[in-house]
Amino acid sequence: MLDAISNNQELNESPNKKEDAMKTLATIIGTIAPATAFASSTPRVDDSGLFVWIFLGFCALIVIAQVMPAVLLMFGMAKGITGVVKDELKGHKA
Repeated sequence: MLDAISNNQELNESPNKKEDAMKTLATIIGTIAPATAFASSTPRVDDSGLFVWIFLGFCALIVIAQVMPAVLLMFGMAKGITGVVKDELKGHKA
């Protein structure tokens, strides 16, 4: 009797575990994909008025005003470093 039960269990088990994993994955994807497709049922509404765009433009001006001196400082440091290196190279050649 136990041999018949164990033989029955062996027949019900799939010999290919990779195939079982793929079937399970396909089931999960098939369940989740339709749910995410309907996550946003309405189109995006953009009611930004004129004052919002003026505020964002002002913020952009502040950012640019802060970045420009930083970039100029980096170029100045790069020029200074390359000038020091060139002077050292000239000193070693002489």
